[in-house]
Amino acid sequence: MKQTTIETLAREDVFHLIGKEWMLVTAGSLEAGFNTMTASWGGLGWLWNKPVAFVFVRPERHTYQFTETHDSLTLSFLGMDEKARHTLNHCGTVSGRDHDKVAECGLTPVATPEGSVGFAEARLTLVGRKLFRSEMQAAQFLDPEVRERWYNERPGGSFHTVYVVEIENVYE
Repeated sequence: MKQTTIETLAREDVFHLIGKEWMLVTAGSLEAGFNTMTASWGGLGWLWNKPVAFVFVRPERHTYQFTETHDSLTLSFLGMDEKARHTLNHCGTVSGRDHDKVAECGLTPVATPEGSVGFAEARLTLVGRKLFRSEMQAAQFLDPEVRERWYNERPGGSFHTVYVVEIENVYE
């Protein structure tokens, strides 16, 4: 991974980047342990005079415990080729509690200079430091159809925890 500047993101279509390419959200450290999960929801923007990412993690996800107990996380973008799509599908459908997803996908974990975990195969990695967290609640939804569609009693239907992370570094 080679460090670059936040301006690198100016050449990215963030709607495509997150909504179509998807990303691996990874929290933890090589020394203490880590987990990764696929996300296709989130955002990038400017808040509190800082470049930020908005990350959503459901509490039943194994990655959740790592996002809760570590100050930083990474967002890794692997591209759109067949291997990347296989990796993202796998990391989004099996649990790190039961599988070594990293080994099963042939990913190479690397420590970032900040101590977070990224992957050598990523074309783009954002390192984010948590600034804010909030648990979604039913009463906060202004559009009941959104709540009913995405948050319900079905498996995987719990409310997300929202994290706002400052993008501290960008690596290519």
